[in-house]
Amino acid sequence: MSTRKHGSEDALGRLPCKRLRRPDGARVLIGGLGMGFTLAAALDEVGNNAEVTVAELIPEVVEWNRGPLGEFSGRPLDDARTRVFIGDVATLLASKPDHFDVIALDVDNGPEGFTNASNDWLYGLPGITAAAQALRPGGVLAYWSAGPDRVFPTRLRKCGFRVEEVTVRAHGKKGARHIIWLASQS
Repeated sequence: MSTRKHGSEDALGRLPCKRLRRPDGARVLIGGLGMGFTLAAALDEVGNNAEVTVAELIPEVVEWNRGPLGEFSGRPLDDARTRVFIGDVATLLASKPDHFDVIALDVDNGPEGFTNASNDWLYGLPGITAAAQALRPGGVLAYWSAGPDRVFPTRLRKCGFRVEEVTVRAHGKKGARHIIWLASQS
């Protein structure tokens, strides 16, 4: 995470929301607040009647974004369309069937739970299935990763998704290359 190199975080919010059929009434779920850049990008793409829920496991991250850190991303937590859920995004996935038009997940460094091994569930077949069930028909599931993974797109396909792998740069046309998988229901 960086306040200057957030191109891939922006893309995670922007790319799946650009595929919305009706952005005005969209329901978007973002797993992982970070510095707020993904949330801000999603809000830029949806309409005035949309609802964007961000799930953040660590309460202090939410507080930092409500404080001085929020200036860097334009204070997206202050937007009336934003809802904050402090807790595990897996809880929302399990409790909201057919609810979201977009689910964008950036909860670790990618399919291998580098930061927290419990995040592996989200990238495994049970987590992908839960996300698929939480999507409305025609919904888009997006995952951020620090790098490529040969196995993960296969898991998405096993769950009935068409998969597009997009390489994005951290800072314009330079910086680290990150991966975003866009998974659309077949």
